[in-house]
Amino acid sequence: MKIVVIGGTGLIGSKLVSKLRQQGHEAVSASPNTGVNTVTGEGLSEALKDASVVVDVSNAPSWEDAAVMKFFETSTRNLLTQEAASGVRHHVALSVVGTQQLSESGYFRAKIVQENLIKASPIPYTIIQATQFFEFLKGLADFSMIGETVHLPHALFRPMAADDVASAVAAIAMEPPVNGAIEIGGPEEFRIDDLVRRRLASLKDPRQVISDPNARYSGARLGERTLAPGKDARLGKTTFETWLTQPAAQIPTKGEQTYQKKAS
Repeated sequence: MKIVVIGGTGLIGSKLVSKLRQQGHEAVSASPNTGVNTVTGEGLSEALKDASVVVDVSNAPSWEDAAVMKFFETSTRNLLTQEAASGVRHHVALSVVGTQQLSESGYFRAKIVQENLIKASPIPYTIIQATQFFEFLKGLADFSMIGETVHLPHALFRPMAADDVASAVAAIAMEPPVNGAIEIGGPEEFRIDDLVRRRLASLKDPRQVISDPNARYSGARLGERTLAPGKDARLGKTTFETWLTQPAAQIPTKGEQTYQKKAS
């Protein structure tokens, strides 16, 4: 089966392409680095030819509100139009748990537009809403600085290892479209500020983490469970302590950021 992975050179995309190829599929890595640009349309028709499934794990290269909106709206429209022309039977998109509740954020307003475009398209689809990644906990601290301290809400979430994200996306891409959303998360529930504090300690990063009820998450105020998936979520297997022993945890990725601001 031919599966095109949009954003196939990013953190999740590269893992996903590898997993799909190991399963015997023809997995095509599509990104500007491989000559496929979903915003301009360059290389899109050729990449999608004879594809059965398209998995979009791409992200905007700019974090500015208008640029993020332009990216997701233009890219998603172009993808869905070309998929219809190419006979694609399943559109899979990676999104974020709680997206529909985070419209205060310019980033999440763009993700809401992306999800709504997918829902309105005739292409059968599955939206995968993931929680935060362990790999981006330090980045979350970096983007939450006020003066010399890190300010984060005490809200709940179930972060997961990027490898578990890719495994879940690979499995869902092979299933029939649900024409709805599937939530995925980690095996353990944490408080955001507590886990970031633990992550910084593991890196011997001396920054103090302050539990701040007014702290924003990508510009949006959080409720207690805004970022926590529901009871039907599919949960990964990698615990935080196990992840800390793995190579991905030893040295933060260059330019490490929250998933919501990660360029693919």
